Amino acid sequence: MANHKSALKRIRSNEKRRVLNKYQHKTTRNAIKAIRLATVKAEAAAKLPTVISMIDKLAKKNIIHANKASNLKSKLTKLVAKL
Repeated sequence: MANHKSALKRIRSNEKRRVLNKYQHKTTRNAIKAIRLATVKAEAAAKLPTVISMIDKLAKKNIIHANKASNLKSKLTKLVAKL
């Protein structure tokens, strides 16, 4: 267990950040899944800008790697165009 006040505070802040990161990542994954399961092009195209924005935010906060974000955006855009 930590002995210093600063270490205790760091433990608390890390836990808060971990929970928030986990929530944002899971929400984005669910949104990506919704686009992949969509069968109507208009519906998927309407959701795409929101999901791309979510992916960019994850990459900006280093929750996911920038290259992974680019790959996800590219694949989703191709998928929507193909519908």
